[in-house]
Amino acid sequence: MIAIGLAVGLAALGLTGCSQKVQNASPGAPRGSEAPATQGKKLFIYNWTYYTPDSVIKKFEQEYGVQVVYDSFASNEEMFAKLKAGGTGYDIVFPSGDYVSIMKKEGMLEKIDKTKLTNLKNIDPLVLKKATYDPDMDYSVPYYFGAAGIAVNTEKVKNYEKSWSIFSRKDLKGKMTMQDDMREVMGDALVHRGYSVNTVNPEQIQAAKNLINTEWKPNLIKFDAEAFGKGFAAGEFWVVQGYAEVVYAEITEDQKKNVDFFIPAEGGPAYIDSMCILKGSKNVDLALKFIDFIHRPEIYAEFTDTFGFPSTANIPARSLKKVTPYYSADALKNTELKEDLGDKLDLYNQAWQEIRVGG
Repeated sequence: MIAIGLAVGLAALGLTGCSQKVQNASPGAPRGSEAPATQGKKLFIYNWTYYTPDSVIKKFEQEYGVQVVYDSFASNEEMFAKLKAGGTGYDIVFPSGDYVSIMKKEGMLEKIDKTKLTNLKNIDPLVLKKATYDPDMDYSVPYYFGAAGIAVNTEKVKNYEKSWSIFSRKDLKGKMTMQDDMREVMGDALVHRGYSVNTVNPEQIQAAKNLINTEWKPNLIKFDAEAFGKGFAAGEFWVVQGYAEVVYAEITEDQKKNVDFFIPAEGGPAYIDSMCILKGSKNVDLALKFIDFIHRPEIYAEFTDTFGFPSTANIPARSLKKVTPYYSADALKNTELKEDLGDKLDLYNQAWQEIRVGG
């Protein structure tokens, strides 16, 4: 998941992070019998930057009479390094699938008590099928299933194939960018060549590297994971690889009619960000309530509507959405989840280094 929007965080409560702001709570009267168990408690969440809407957090606080303290990270690597370095006190963390695998192996996650979750039935079986790292939700519950795609300025580019091959077009040289992200760009090249995004076959990785170096990179302004949205909105870039929410956050309402965002039919790397309870959490029951709250159909619809996402992980929420998503859940059917490659990741690191230095 790419970090989006406004950073919200924590303050002086024994936790440290890049954000230093407490999510202001507005505790209300919890409904039913929840009040004695939860009233006045604090739930500490470590999540991607502005990835859960303020409105959803406020509703949870009001219903259960609690305060949510939200700290943010910008990458899985940042999150993992902080927790391994002793960043304690968090209850829920939102890692991507490959890091769920790593954290499970490291003994960092509590086992999920599924008997206390009534809304797991709402989760799309397709998402669980792709979540090979934890298909039975023993240590994680899917939060969002998504992928990067391609945004095209249709006012500038009239005819194009909805494929990664667009980056081979010499007539668009100097008007295109791709992510500065090894697994994303390498994964796109691999699927375009008919290979898995998780291959550890040296010849296939070499073929992907050669495609990027000889056909794609010469046409790019740069590899960019930060400014592509602004550059696209300004007309500097006509074709960008990236996340829909970043592009649409930058363009005006009037510009939207000239933007086509798609996930190529050949597929590409995908991600599932999950909700996990950290080992040592002092609020396991409250954390379980939050996870179950997120998968109420009306709450999940509110979450995805806020960011223009399709309701990929929660089936009943799809009928409750009020905002047309930037792409459909069906567009993800040919994508492949990035897996933890262990020591074999060095094959990718070497290839990416050669791409970045022009080898």
